[in-house]
Amino acid sequence: MFRLWAKIFQNNHMLKDICIEDGSNDTRTHKVFHSLDKVCHQFDLGTPIWLDLNISDFKRHNKTRFTQDSFVESIDFDYLEIQVIEED
Repeated sequence: MFRLWAKIFQNNHMLKDICIEDGSNDTRTHKVFHSLDKVCHQFDLGTPIWLDLNISDFKRHNKTRFTQDSFVESIDFDYLEIQVIEED
């Protein structure tokens, strides 16, 4: 089972969180993108843009933070953090 934990933070306080599970046979990359789409739908957000910093953080630590720079529209929180907490 693949599980991705997403959290929204403002002023170092977690406002919302959600855990997305994916039991499909897709690749890890597809699971991450599909899970992120589900998170954004649940939180009523536009899908963030993966910047080079996000990609390198995610490769290194299995988690990354999306700040205002990653979103086209304005956000009312400091950042969205995603983290892979379980993989097949």
